[in-house]
Amino acid sequence: MANQISIKPQESADLKNPGMRPFPKHSVPIPGTTSQVKDMEASEKQTNPIPADEKSVALGKKLFEIYCTPCHGFSGKGDGLVGAKLLLQPFNLTADQTKARSDGFIWGYMTFGGAVMPSYANDLSVNERWNVINYVRKVLQNGQSAAAVMPAAK
Repeated sequence: MANQISIKPQESADLKNPGMRPFPKHSVPIPGTTSQVKDMEASEKQTNPIPADEKSVALGKKLFEIYCTPCHGFSGKGDGLVGAKLLLQPFNLTADQTKARSDGFIWGYMTFGGAVMPSYANDLSVNERWNVINYVRKVLQNGQSAAAVMPAAK
């Protein structure tokens, strides 16, 4: 099946111009698809560009429940079922130490990963990570849990 008459991934249909099609001149990436941040130090300086409105918080809740609760638990205290099995306990997202961190630091940690936390840069878009931060800041750090808050966005 691999050797058939078809266009393969990253292959051009134009025999005169083989290879991938280059991006158009002066093209600009779509917001939320890329980030120019190269490391944690640079990410700490970022500010959250997504307003913490109801829509953002609802989406953040949905994403938090999918990606974060296994380790951080519904309350964000690092008491998830997977987190309990790790040698290092996941961060308590409701602790004063975490509250004192910048949104950029949390975004960078989600992007680059940490001691036991994997990178979620391939799983969550740039904007989705900001939405999760809005949910953590607005809901979890105000003493509510994921299970007790508004229903997830559809």
